[in-house]
Amino acid sequence: MPDIENTDNLNQIIAFNLKRFRKERELSLDKVSEVTGVSKSMLGQIERGESSPSVATLWKISTGLKISFTALMTAVKQEAEIINNRAVTPLTNETDAFRLYPVFPFEPGRNFEILHIDLDPGAISYSSPHEPGTEEFTLVYEGTLTLHLQDEIYPVNAGHSIRYQADQRHAYENRTDKPVQVCMVIYYA
Repeated sequence: MPDIENTDNLNQIIAFNLKRFRKERELSLDKVSEVTGVSKSMLGQIERGESSPSVATLWKISTGLKISFTALMTAVKQEAEIINNRAVTPLTNETDAFRLYPVFPFEPGRNFEILHIDLDPGAISYSSPHEPGTEEFTLVYEGTLTLHLQDEIYPVNAGHSIRYQADQRHAYENRTDKPVQVCMVIYYA
């Protein structure tokens, strides 16, 4: 399957989807031409990504195949997706010493998100209480994270993890002279 989930090339998405719908239904180009009223040569050009179909042509195809209009233009999620964490734009605090990379952001229907966080020496980031029932699962890969929960302090060394209710005041701090790297899963109840 081509890597089309992150592409901006709408013609390639349409090409992939048209071919996928045709193959799933075991239809020849001749048969698709017959049910859509779009010529076989035009359908072939669309499937190869050589043509930029008009709205009218897309309506004919979607009507003939009995699919929604946007089904041809929606990228298919792949079974596996590799993310380059450093290619994700980080969110930072005022000093850029705390960098949060939303590697797998929250999506409707999925009650969690996965973040990569870098803390430079001396960095601290305060977090407001999240919604009731929200939990954070933090895995420390490098350095020592100092986690503040209300009035308690928890030092978490590399190779260790901590789970906590995030519906309270909390903060992440690097009290050392070495960088800290963590992976965090936030679960929303």
